[in-house]
Amino acid sequence: MAKNAQKPLVKFYSGEEIPLELHKVRIVQKLHLVPIERRLEALREGGYNTFQLNTTDVYLDMLTDSGTNAMSDMQLSAMMQADDAYAGSQSFIRLKQAVEDVLGKSYFLPVHQGRAAENILAAAYVSKTSLVPMNYHFTTAMAHITQNGGRIVELLYPEAYVINSSHPFKGNMNLEDLEDCIQRTGREHIPYIRMEASTNLIGGQPFSVQNLRDVRAIADKYNIRLVLDASLLGENAYLVKQREKEFMNKSMGEIIKTMTDLADIVYFSARKLSSSRGGGICTNNESIYKELEALVPLYEGFLTYGGISIREVEAMAVGLYETLDETMISQSPTFIKYLVDEAMKMNIPMITPAGVLGAHVDAMSFCAHIPQSQYPAGSLAAAFFLISGVRGMERGSISNQRDEEGNETYADMELLRLAVPRRVFTLSQIKYVLDRLHWLYDNRELIGGLKFVYEPTVLRFFMGKLAPVSDWPEKLMTKFKADFGESL
Repeated sequence: MAKNAQKPLVKFYSGEEIPLELHKVRIVQKLHLVPIERRLEALREGGYNTFQLNTTDVYLDMLTDSGTNAMSDMQLSAMMQADDAYAGSQSFIRLKQAVEDVLGKSYFLPVHQGRAAENILAAAYVSKTSLVPMNYHFTTAMAHITQNGGRIVELLYPEAYVINSSHPFKGNMNLEDLEDCIQRTGREHIPYIRMEASTNLIGGQPFSVQNLRDVRAIADKYNIRLVLDASLLGENAYLVKQREKEFMNKSMGEIIKTMTDLADIVYFSARKLSSSRGGGICTNNESIYKELEALVPLYEGFLTYGGISIREVEAMAVGLYETLDETMISQSPTFIKYLVDEAMKMNIPMITPAGVLGAHVDAMSFCAHIPQSQYPAGSLAAAFFLISGVRGMERGSISNQRDEEGNETYADMELLRLAVPRRVFTLSQIKYVLDRLHWLYDNRELIGGLKFVYEPTVLRFFMGKLAPVSDWPEKLMTKFKADFGESL
């Protein structure tokens, strides 16, 4: 732990160890805990897709950490000094300096969010013969690659798919499979290797610095670009500090720079990395910068704002520096670990070890009676909202896309993600989540499956609509009311 870092866990006189909020609340936003009858109506209106819910019906919004992390007082104050110039803005110069100071990259292209960076990289480098190896896909990264005619291949070690595990770095890329993939495919068909920090769709699991070094060595051997998705880089670095012996006494800044120095291209969503909006692509390679720069004005906006509000540009700069603050970064993974550990004590099946971004419930075990063709993770997300007012997110087969023949491609894991944005929820709210999750697990046989009634061809989990295969939501509501009376 850094010299001045404060411990995020505090031991009470009773012996209990709990996460401690290392911030104080100065601005509040009203929440709504509507009756269960209204929650059922909201599910029907939203096609049993939690993305389609209105926040006036949501008590705790654990859908995502993207753009929902609490901003600091320093970020808010920085927004007041924004330079609104279309070109040559001093706000952009401050952001560019922050990128260089924190990420160690001297060339920077701003974009409106992470998927915009993925679009630009795919447009520049991916063709119909392309194959992009990665530790694991993210929905939008895969969509942009396939929309440009390319394919992806996921190269994790077998332990990554073990639900209950103590393996510290389940996001590591399988080095032997990577080497084999390059030799079979031909390096000329591989535009870049992508490493995601941390692997979102298998439970927010990190990779080690040593693994990234090894991937870099293979990339160098075959002269292939290495691209780092740094959207959750701060949390990955925090878990490296906790779990990788070489870095336990290193600062967050040292760990982050060690990781970014290994990549040719670093891109990120500031909605995650720096608690603001926007995103960016950065590199130390002038040739790469020249290959990409013309696409920013084409798709995003001029090179000094990239489609981002200039006030958010200021907040991004401050947020990047705050990524170096272990106290700030530790808040989310510490609360996630508490939620996971307590849920495991209740025998609720969770992804372990606890990762970043959120706590992940193993819906395949939780809803073992629901076939994968009826989307157990989506069903669990809908059921949990119904009985709690807590909006989680399906990370399973609904988040996948069909193959070229229109066949369903089932996910490796069916997860309910309960995102824990930085410095947003209190411990009492986390305990409420645990209580309602416990009740639902004890009554899990009442949960039924879902079927699509409207299915977009791309990113269907955002806009798709589903319906229950039976009247199970009504039965679940009846049981909940019988146990809790008129309680919300």
